[in-house]
Amino acid sequence: MFSNHSIIHRVSIVIMGVFALILGYISFEGFVFTKNHKIGINGEIYTNRVSTKPYIKELSNQLIEECQSDLCRVQKILDYVTNIEYKINPTIAKSPKDTITLGYGDCDDKTNLLASLLKVQGYEVLFVTVPKHIFTLISLDDRKLSQLEGLYLDGKKYYILESTAKNSHIGFPLQYKIEDIEAIIEPFLNQKLTFEETKYKK
Repeated sequence: MFSNHSIIHRVSIVIMGVFALILGYISFEGFVFTKNHKIGINGEIYTNRVSTKPYIKELSNQLIEECQSDLCRVQKILDYVTNIEYKINPTIAKSPKDTITLGYGDCDDKTNLLASLLKVQGYEVLFVTVPKHIFTLISLDDRKLSQLEGLYLDGKKYYILESTAKNSHIGFPLQYKIEDIEAIIEPFLNQKLTFEETKYKK
């Protein structure tokens, strides 16, 4: 009888230990996700879902395989994302993989996918949040873009990429006032950036 109780006691300790390890892992994963993906904006929490996983790199490479220039590469990736059906997602942003698999997404979902596909090609991308919307900025140095307006952040020019406008092009016109900008985010570092001067011009 004593032996049976001893075995049961030991099994119980092992089970509790395993449960504690699982709970600790889940808590750690939650902490890491919050640190790397959540950021406070005007009292609310924005969750980004950018990714540089192998499937993103593979898809990105497929999309640009015929391109010989940055303009072609960026436009091909933009075309792919803008032609994904726009559909409101009532929950937090979906992962790029979910957006691809489901074949639809809203501005959060499509912006995360767009930024991810561009980042794995080495492009500098930022997020801009405005009331009820988010879009992407990209830094590109090409004379063919010189006549397009862009968003200057402390003197550095970025071009707007609008993921929700089907077949839109690099340098999409700014649809908001500068004062409407709530935050400019480096999504892969999950950092809200500050700039002394923000202008929209050629």
